[in-house]
Amino acid sequence: MGKPTAKELIAAAAKEIVVGPNTFLDLLEEGRVPNDRLRAFAGEQYWILRSDQRSFAALAARFPEAPAGEMFLSLSGGEIQAQRLLVTFADAVGADEAFLRRYEPDPLAQTYPAYLAWSAINGTLSGITLAMLTNFGVWGAYCARTAGALASRYDLAENAVAFFHFFSKMPPGFEEQATTVIQAGLDAGEDSAMALRMARALYRYEIAFWDALAEGL
Repeated sequence: MGKPTAKELIAAAAKEIVVGPNTFLDLLEEGRVPNDRLRAFAGEQYWILRSDQRSFAALAARFPEAPAGEMFLSLSGGEIQAQRLLVTFADAVGADEAFLRRYEPDPLAQTYPAYLAWSAINGTLSGITLAMLTNFGVWGAYCARTAGALASRYDLAENAVAFFHFFSKMPPGFEEQATTVIQAGLDAGEDSAMALRMARALYRYEIAFWDALAEGL
């Protein structure tokens, strides 16, 4: 059997990664997440966004060839835009920028950005891109649920949940661009098994973030 194509690898990753329950979101949709935990969410995301923005910039420098370099630079810029939207959400739940800067993140909630930073140095192009593409669907669906719950259960205004709407949909053209980048990595001889391993790992770290938020609730 020959090596899989990018599209085949994407399909394999989607089949392997089965999204399970999310306790934090279940509680949020029931209105049972206290405000201090919402502030903690903002604090965790503040540090995640800052880290991911730098990781994507590092990836753009490591893989400058088109379309990979352009894709990673765009993702880095998106993290900067998301930081501005996060401040509005944080303010709505009583967390100003001073709170965000002094917030001490939970190490268990920061495994996702830590792995992305590791991947920026050690990961393969196809693996990093497959992991990001696969996880976008998971993270996006979670953000859509979060926006809905915050609006309906916590009476947050539309601008206060814009951060979650921003991430609820995949950036236009990203799937096609990512598919091309994955194929470029595979064509260069990268290991498809490694790519799948990275996709599984990033998903687990995504879940670890939400599990950390739900701890003790």
